[in-house]
Amino acid sequence: MTWRAPEITRTNEPYVADERTMLEGWLDYHRQTLLMKCAGLTAEQLKTPSVEPSGLTLLGLVRHMADVERWWFRIRAAGQDIAGLYDAEEDPDADLNAVADADPEATFATFAAEVEAARAAAADLSLDDTFLRRRPGGSADEMNVRWVYVHMIEEYARHNGHADLIRERIDGVTGD
Repeated sequence: MTWRAPEITRTNEPYVADERTMLEGWLDYHRQTLLMKCAGLTAEQLKTPSVEPSGLTLLGLVRHMADVERWWFRIRAAGQDIAGLYDAEEDPDADLNAVADADPEATFATFAAEVEAARAAAADLSLDDTFLRRRPGGSADEMNVRWVYVHMIEEYARHNGHADLIRERIDGVTGD
């Protein structure tokens, strides 16, 4: 039997809530939206690039967002000493680019695990907790956990727009 990306039931974001609940609700909505754009597709379809010259794929987006979840919530905000998921010296964008031999089923499991690990890492942090983001060259920016949530919502929203176009190219499916 051919593996297909699982169907997703998306939960609406909260309409009235405290700040933390609102941020977490919108982030979950966008996480689910990305998976919804992949639902029902085969491994080959998930590896289908958008349009030339771009090599952007739905599988690459899922890999990228798993890595971004790890980077911002676990490595940066929570200070965990762990490596990125798809670090490759020869290709800094391997999460997006190296999909030809990637296993979609394993990728989706990794994404789910990273979302859960990000939730766990963030649970012990206040929105006002700060950390330093070091930049090449030695400078650093002080950031708070609130910024991470807002950035992650923005990152998913942007990539979900890409996912809309890629999915429509693959099989004509459109929607929210």
